[in-house]
Amino acid sequence: MRLAARIVGDLRQVLAAEIRAGERAAMTAIRAETEQVKQELRRQVTSSFAGNARGIANAWRSMIFPRTGQSLRPAGLVFSKVPNVIDAFERGALIRAKGGRKFLAIPTGFNAARGRRGRGEKGLRVTPAQMVASGQGFLRPFQSGRGFVWCLPLRQGEQTGRRRRTRLVAGGLAEIGTGNRKGREAWARGMLQRGMVPMFLLLPQVKLAKRLDVKGAAERGLRRLPGRFVAAWERESGRTAP
Repeated sequence: MRLAARIVGDLRQVLAAEIRAGERAAMTAIRAETEQVKQELRRQVTSSFAGNARGIANAWRSMIFPRTGQSLRPAGLVFSKVPNVIDAFERGALIRAKGGRKFLAIPTGFNAARGRRGRGEKGLRVTPAQMVASGQGFLRPFQSGRGFVWCLPLRQGEQTGRRRRTRLVAGGLAEIGTGNRKGREAWARGMLQRGMVPMFLLLPQVKLAKRLDVKGAAERGLRRLPGRFVAAWERESGRTAP
């Protein structure tokens, strides 16, 4: 039996067209997979930290190289604008006080301006420096003996406004608990009876729980990429994938 074969058309044009299809497919596959990895990492953050971490989730960004044109060897980069935070929760880092200090000062919800944390001194009602300077801060030990609660004395501020709400002032430095909430007046009176408000937790170290799996997301993306590339190349070249 004799077999014969021949090339129909210009071989160079056929190969050039196939290469162009491969370049478009490679760019399409990298772009889609990079976006999927980024979205997975964002979901990891929001599912682990709920709505308070939207800013950290949106800090995940992506870039595709080359920035313009096509290539058979494109690259996708997924990165975070807060890498230290991501690294700490991926490793489950152990955080200790630095600079010879014995304790970490962790603000409580009472000490977070507008209920928001993680924004430096602008996010605190009272800073540790103000606590020290006021001379009013005092400590209450944990039952476990691992640390302390750093408190300020609490007094009632002048009642103002139409509703004449009970205002709470911590150490004469800042007002707390000003938000609208059900049962707020009873809550405020209970705080006044205790006569103090916790502003910081003082701990020698904190072991963060491992909440993120950045490496796993990247590895899953790499496993999906070959199949995505082949499917895209089939589409670009006009062939039907088997």
